Amino acid sequence: MSALRLCHYGAFVVSMLALTGCTGMGEARSTTDVPGDPESIKASLLETGAQAMQTDAPPSRLEVYLVGFHPLKKEPVHQFEAHHFCDQVNEDFLQCALYDGNSEDAKLNGIEYIISEELFERLPEEEKQYWHPHNGEILSGQLVAPNLPEVAEHELMESKINSYGKTWHTWDTAKGGGTAESLPLGEPSLAWSFNRDGEANPGLIEARDERMDIDTEERRRARQDLVPLAKPQVGVDALKGEFPRATQPILGVEAKPSN
Repeated sequence: MSALRLCHYGAFVVSMLALTGCTGMGEARSTTDVPGDPESIKASLLETGAQAMQTDAPPSRLEVYLVGFHPLKKEPVHQFEAHHFCDQVNEDFLQCALYDGNSEDAKLNGIEYIISEELFERLPEEEKQYWHPHNGEILSGQLVAPNLPEVAEHELMESKINSYGKTWHTWDTAKGGGTAESLPLGEPSLAWSFNRDGEANPGLIEARDERMDIDTEERRRARQDLVPLAKPQVGVDALKGEFPRATQPILGVEAKPSN
């Protein structure tokens, strides 16, 4: 992975690699078992040949790794731990493949496009309903970039303040905490973001933190200097009142008045 390209901070990021601690990077294995026979020798040989002779240019550019959480917009108590492997196309646009883990057995279960506030404001009003705000994820400490030096991760999160994401999950590998679907069935589901404390299902964030050696509260404290940069966003109140628990505001996360 190229730290230079990863955060677009040139020699600054490279110099920080030796000066600061990292943010944690435990393994998150898939819990989804897929039906089917083991891969045959013929298929394995074809795969090896393809690896040697064909291009892997698009996936090889997925150099930015983020981990966060997604509730479904139409069923907010159905929530995913989402592992994003992303390509920073330009300063305003990030495209991500979503997996249910970060190990070799991880299952591709969705996509997310992340755009800047400037690009979001250009969207037609009817389109904006599909894009969730990111300030809650960032300022709460829930969205993390595992194994990056703390300074580099902080700079990355600052670059995503006021951004928006459009996320479709194509495979229910979470199943609301129950048994996951063994195949990607049904229609894609539009996902959203957490914008108030208490919206995440009990244990969801804590399980991620323990498994991956991440301290969400520490990340939250370290990002309080980003609060003054946060602007009111569209979609902050889209799921307000849709959770069975009491919720509280996140400092710096405000709803933008509707037109």
